[in-house]
Amino acid sequence: MLTALVAVEPIRDAVTLTDVGEARLSVSAGYTALAPLSAVLDTITLLTVGQHIALLLWIIVVYVGWRLRASRGPTTPLRETRNAALLLGGILVTYAAAAILPRPMAALAMSDDTVLSIDFHAHTKYSHDGRPGWTEDDVRQWHHAAGYDVAVITDHATFEGAERGIAANPHQAGEGTMILQGLEAFFRGEHVNILDAGRRYRGITTPDLKDVDEQALSIAAVIPATTPVIIETVPGNLSKVPATTSQGATGVSAIEIVDGSPRGLSQTRRDRARIVRVADSLNLALVVGSDNHGWGSAAPGWTLMRIPGWRGMTTDSLSRRIEGVLRVGRREATRSVERRIAGGTTPIGLAFAAPAIALRMLTTLSPDERVMWIVWVWAIALAPRVWRSMRSRRATTA
Repeated sequence: MLTALVAVEPIRDAVTLTDVGEARLSVSAGYTALAPLSAVLDTITLLTVGQHIALLLWIIVVYVGWRLRASRGPTTPLRETRNAALLLGGILVTYAAAAILPRPMAALAMSDDTVLSIDFHAHTKYSHDGRPGWTEDDVRQWHHAAGYDVAVITDHATFEGAERGIAANPHQAGEGTMILQGLEAFFRGEHVNILDAGRRYRGITTPDLKDVDEQALSIAAVIPATTPVIIETVPGNLSKVPATTSQGATGVSAIEIVDGSPRGLSQTRRDRARIVRVADSLNLALVVGSDNHGWGSAAPGWTLMRIPGWRGMTTDSLSRRIEGVLRVGRREATRSVERRIAGGTTPIGLAFAAPAIALRMLTTLSPDERVMWIVWVWAIALAPRVWRSMRSRRATTA
């Protein structure tokens, strides 16, 4: 109730860190009914590596303090071992729930029909690191639930997931979430995503589909209007972003400002200002990649692009239009939106990670979610009393 006084929007512009006027975060009745569960699991899913470690240390310290106080009374090694095992089990169950529990997702809702939301970095089971059984249909459903209009499948060394997804695409983009094709590969030592690789652009990688063939790329880039669009992914070495040179070597057209993997979230939040400087200096579009491999039910962000008439476009026409906007517009071609999660990449921020994470989570709740939090709190508080009362009545009756 107190955090309602300092409530903020749950999404923001990933570059300027300001509110987004043309979009809002929409939650379903199911998401709201499970508000405490939804908020906690979403927050855990979107933490950086450092925040995960700091949060676990906070839990351990608080637990040890609680047990030291409780152990002033009678206790035994067996009891303490059991309590520690229960704590560990609770942590494992919570993290497993965040990773694999099917649940309602928060989705981006647009107020402008000319703007579409895109994820430029997603994987299926056909990637060596994809979740077993995570099909192209699962990718489409996950992205639809998160409010994406387009998902680019960028598996490692294979096009199978993307090709299967495209085969099941709706006839027009406005009829459902569209799957587009890409490929994640190495380019001058950096991980990149190549849009339309293996579909519009064939043969621009080595035969094993693991590296960009720079000679083939230079040939494909002879006509500027059809130059392949390549995106620098994160984590990466920002001092080695492949740039287009004055000698004619083709570089990347965009760079991720948000990447949904824990390591990606760590770097994009830590190096946000540097990524923006790189994008400004090289005239690169800033995009969002969920980097989803089949784990979790929370989208880290969305790439917004203004393309009038996109709802009536087919797979290939939409793909070429997106590439054209990125190729020409570059730095001004996109707007990146992210979920608002506590920062905490500095030592001081990590030292106060637990209260900071909890405070930020509570300030982003909607009024309906706050009501459900209060309902859940009272239900949990009253449940033991109700249970004891029922047992007492049964005993009296007996």
